[in-house]
Amino acid sequence: MKRHLGIGMTSSRTRERLIKRLQENGISDPRVLDVMRNLPRHIFVDEALASRAYEDTALPIGSGQTISQPYIVARMTEVLMANQPDKVLEVGTGCGYQTAVLASLVNKVYSIERISALHSKARKNLNELRIGNAQLKLGDGYQGWPVHAPFDGILLTAAPVEVPQALLAQLADGGCLVAPVGDAGGQSLLAITRNGEHFEQQELELVSFVPMLTGTKT
Repeated sequence: MKRHLGIGMTSSRTRERLIKRLQENGISDPRVLDVMRNLPRHIFVDEALASRAYEDTALPIGSGQTISQPYIVARMTEVLMANQPDKVLEVGTGCGYQTAVLASLVNKVYSIERISALHSKARKNLNELRIGNAQLKLGDGYQGWPVHAPFDGILLTAAPVEVPQALLAQLADGGCLVAPVGDAGGQSLLAITRNGEHFEQQELELVSFVPMLTGTKT
């Protein structure tokens, strides 16, 4: 059943304020801005927080996790899209918002979530929006999804201390992996491009993400 929300939560003016904020912070890819403008972020947060859905801030989604700040979603997506990927792996589905952004821009998204409750929530949200080109899996993101590898792009929504070798191995030649990396309080957003067996690393900016954990949680 669709949620019925007040016009103030979903009005074009409210969304345009967010887009203007993203542009002021350096987001320039028109494809990314268009998706962020049109994708209903309020669908992905609890109704009690829906009035804050278009603020440029992270919000809690349960299970000790958050829906990322729109700026960081846009920033990571913009970096990933520079290589024009066709098939993307996302590690950390969460509520499915980043998944939906990616699915609006690439041919196929494979997304892994370790927390069962969030995996179910994301599936419901994506079904509600009739997004059919994202395949979800409950599993350990450290292992990636080798049966569908290689991936043109890989995006992590939680921070490992080091990028897992299994994920680097599943990155296609010429592909890009975008991830927050490091201990809490000292994380950097990295873009890692694969050239054969060589991985070129670029540090983009300091960030703060929840830690990436192993295993699954039911």
